Amino acid sequence: MFLSDTPRGASFTVVRVTLGKEVGKRLADMGFTAGTEGAVVRAGFFRGPLQVRIRGYDILIRRYEAAGIEVEPVGDWSAAEDASRPLGGRLSRRGRLSVKDPLFKDTPPAGPSGGAS
Repeated sequence: MFLSDTPRGASFTVVRVTLGKEVGKRLADMGFTAGTEGAVVRAGFFRGPLQVRIRGYDILIRRYEAAGIEVEPVGDWSAAEDASRPLGGRLSRRGRLSVKDPLFKDTPPAGPSGGAS
């Protein structure tokens, strides 16, 4: 598995960096070396950059750079995957709040009273 596929909030251990040349060397200098543990703090919209906490500091890296870092999961990723869904998984398939959601109100908005002045 690669770092670009890691859900938000999940911990990982770096297996190896598959990128070569300047980018691979720069990532190794920032701490992405075999055996190092880290965690994905957050991810940008539309598969944007990742904020990764590794060796005690936070790094923002591009998705294509994260796709060149092979990782293995640490712990259970199921809770992290649920948390990474929009609104904690409360959206229906059509992208609307589900009826079971406490934020959903099925009452029409109150309009002006029908009296004449």
